[in-house]
Amino acid sequence: MSFLKKLFGLGGGPSAPAAPQPGPTQEHEGFVIEATPFLEGGQHQVCGVIRREIDGVLKEHRFIRADRMASRDDALDMTFRKARQIIDERRGKIFD
Repeated sequence: MSFLKKLFGLGGGPSAPAAPQPGPTQEHEGFVIEATPFLEGGQHQVCGVIRREIDGVLKEHRFIRADRMASRDDALDMTFRKARQIIDERRGKIFD
């Protein structure tokens, strides 16, 4: 019965996306990147956090991209790639 409900959209509203889970980290240029892709529409949404301690205060920048990947491993790779791009392009202004 639940298969038919999902198939025909019966009962309940749309399901909410799964919350990002803590994931693997990498370091780049003194920043720590944490990949936190989550499932959205059956695919893995590119999502992550960039952190750095500045003057004893831990700063973080969260980002979500429109990119979606079929596999979690691909989403992790893309998340790290996008985070490195953000760091390289914005440098000191990443936390403004």
